[in-house]
Amino acid sequence: MKVNPLGIEGAWEFVPQQHGDARGLFLEWYKAERMAEAVGHPLNLKQGNLSVSAAGVVRGIHFADVPPGQAKYVTCVRGAVLDIIVDVRVGSPTFGRWEAVRLDDQDRKAVYLSEGLGHGFCALTDDATVTYLCSEGYAPERERTVYPLDPEIGIEWPVDGVPELSAKDAEGPTLAQAREAGILPVYEECVAFRASLAERG
Repeated sequence: MKVNPLGIEGAWEFVPQQHGDARGLFLEWYKAERMAEAVGHPLNLKQGNLSVSAAGVVRGIHFADVPPGQAKYVTCVRGAVLDIIVDVRVGSPTFGRWEAVRLDDQDRKAVYLSEGLGHGFCALTDDATVTYLCSEGYAPERERTVYPLDPEIGIEWPVDGVPELSAKDAEGPTLAQAREAGILPVYEECVAFRASLAERG
């Protein structure tokens, strides 16, 4: 498995080695040792999620309060999505920046995003099926959303016209509004929290 750090600190792309023959194929889509080596600490798995989306659906941008936040290891097991990571951490050198990785059932890549980073994706095919491992369970009181069409962030969603959003995402605050409301993670606190995870090992 090859691991590539992304341009936003705290995010990585994982590229598995696929072994195929006439019967089909096999791959390791997650390996704890490789994850800990790249990230600096093991993934403390608390929840696994799966979503199925029609083409053109956008989900996100979502993040959780830090601590404890919610780190995610994300892959697409059917179809294809454009996975988006947004740095919503106030004080980060890349605050407001976004990065995209195509996840699909051909290359079978995965992305890992640390606590405090925003996450979303756009379904490129019908029945796009995304599964992700989470370091914390769903806690509504800690969950946050930033409007995915915020022009300040400027994500280039690959859809014709306006993408389909949930009511919650459509009503989410802009990045500036979220910052003014004090609901964005603080970069230094996110880094310190990750350091504490590494110390716990």
